[in-house]
Amino acid sequence: MPISPAPLAQLPIRRLTSEDLLACADLSENRGWPREEHKWGLLLTAGTGYGIDDPDGPGLAAGSVVTSYGPGLAAIGMVLVAERYARQGVGRRLMQHVLAEAGDTPLTLHATANGQPLYEQLGFTETSRAEMVRGRFTFTAPAPDVPVRPATAEDLPAILRLDQEVFGLDRTHIIARLPAFADHLRVAERDGEITGFAAAWPNMDTHVIGPLIARDPGTAQALIASLAAATDRPLRTDIDVRHTSLLSWAKENGIDTIATNAVMIRSLPDLPGDWRRRFAPLTVAAG
Repeated sequence: MPISPAPLAQLPIRRLTSEDLLACADLSENRGWPREEHKWGLLLTAGTGYGIDDPDGPGLAAGSVVTSYGPGLAAIGMVLVAERYARQGVGRRLMQHVLAEAGDTPLTLHATANGQPLYEQLGFTETSRAEMVRGRFTFTAPAPDVPVRPATAEDLPAILRLDQEVFGLDRTHIIARLPAFADHLRVAERDGEITGFAAAWPNMDTHVIGPLIARDPGTAQALIASLAAATDRPLRTDIDVRHTSLLSWAKENGIDTIATNAVMIRSLPDLPGDWRRRFAPLTVAAG
């Protein structure tokens, strides 16, 4: 039975820490999402979590994580409300708290169809859409012959420079975690210059490809094919719908669309950086 709105409005919102990882995973599972403990671990250490403790017992009534890229942008993800508290204004209250904490910092998020109306009311506008694709890579359609190799520690400075150029902001605190977070990290190289990079990290029974930064669609294809050859798990990634050639190629290789989410932003007309070379984000946590 839902509790009355008044007690919910009075529940304190607190910062989450890595000690809340299992509670966050339980909250994901409660809403029918995968537990994604590996991803939660990254987000809680690299970002700032906000949560409302369940007033009726252990665990969380709601939670979210904000990943900051400095004053130029922050990303909101994992906006979740426990089923028994759904549709009672808890998600709105949590989001309003996050917005107040962010102040003048522009914000971005990926929104499901259910969440998009709330975000629009809170001042977010849709700037693009992303297709979540998943499947076992079949190698039916070959990738271009672009040299790809495993990344080394010596590649990190070049990866960071390329990422900042394409993403438009400094993500050192995130990208520097990739060697430990991901099972596979690949770079594309041409004439001694790194022209793209991509990681594959474990998430439940899949390997998620992200981030995926590349000079062009052919380089992106070569990076995906290299990562696919390194795993026997199904692949999952989120590709901007404007990358039609990459999406078509992925589907030829058995990676099919399972969902489409709105990419939304608040306080900016569009995301910074160069979307033409930004093919997939590091993580997506639509709400």
